[in-house]
Amino acid sequence: MKSEKGLETLFVEGLKDLYYAEKKILKTLPKLAKAAESEQVSAAFEKHRMETERQVERLEQVFEQLGKPARGKTCPAIDGILEEGSEVLEEYKGAPALDAGLVGAAQAVEHYEIARYGTLIGFGHRCDWYHRIGWLFYMEVGLHRYSHRSTMRLRTSTGAAC
Repeated sequence: MKSEKGLETLFVEGLKDLYYAEKKILKTLPKLAKAAESEQVSAAFEKHRMETERQVERLEQVFEQLGKPARGKTCPAIDGILEEGSEVLEEYKGAPALDAGLVGAAQAVEHYEIARYGTLIGFGHRCDWYHRIGWLFYMEVGLHRYSHRSTMRLRTSTGAAC
C-alpha cells in the first residue's frame, strides 16, 4: 500500500533534521572556539554560536506555528560533516594549518545549512501555511549567506603557509 506522505510531511521531516543539526552544531562550536589558534577565528566561532542559538529559537517558533513539537531527528549528513571537522581538529592540533582547517570545516557546515534552509523555503512555497513561517527561513538563508562570505574572508586570512 502506498504511503500518504506529502510535501508537508517532507517539510516537517526536513525541519526535524535541521533542528537536530543546529542543536548539534551548537554543542560543537565552543570546542572549535577553544581549539582555534587565533583570536579572530575563535571570535568567529563564538559569533556563530550566538547566531546558532537564535536559529534554534526560530526553528522552535516554526514548529510552534505548525502545531508540532520541536523535536530533532538524527541527521547523518550533519553528523558526517561534524565528524570531518573533529578529524581536522585531531590531525592538525598545534599545526600552523589548524585554523584554516577549522574554518574550512565550518564552511562545509554553512553549505549544509544554506542547502537545507533553501530546500525548506522551496517546499514552504507549495504549502498553504508558508506565509506564516517563510520570513523565518528567508532570514536564515540571508544569515547563512552572510556567514559564508565571512568564513571565506576568514579562511583566506588565516596565516597558514603552504
